[in-house]
Amino acid sequence: MAHIFVVCTGNTCRSPVGEALLRDRLQKRGLTDWQVESAGTWAQEVRGASRYSVEILAEQGLDIREHRSQMITRQHLQDADLVLCMESGHVEALRAEFPEYTDKIYLFSEMVGHSYSISDPFGQSKDAYYRMVKDLTEVVDEGLDTVIELASQNDT
Repeated sequence: MAHIFVVCTGNTCRSPVGEALLRDRLQKRGLTDWQVESAGTWAQEVRGASRYSVEILAEQGLDIREHRSQMITRQHLQDADLVLCMESGHVEALRAEFPEYTDKIYLFSEMVGHSYSISDPFGQSKDAYYRMVKDLTEVVDEGLDTVIELASQNDT
């Protein structure tokens, strides 16, 4: 059973969406015992997922109302088989602080052979959230085989 962490800044907008999409697609592939969690590099307070993230995923039949933000920790990285970050700054920060886990930390967009950040819609319009969800959906759907391959390589 592989364990994947999805990381953004506050763990309220992008990473809960990425977590839910990835969990949904893995379950549809029959990988129901895989764990997917999310955390933030700057999740100072425990908060729920952002309203627009909740609403837009509910339109797709995914429920993230129970999500609670958490700060990424050394233990999370130790437990993870794969860590998928929304921005290059997240990758750089985690690799600098936890160099022993560099080999399992990636930019989420690398799963589709690119290197770009998923835009943070925090404080923006609902349209910005729709764009973020669309971007993440494409990355998850197109990169799922790569996610499975990388996580499987590290699964102990």
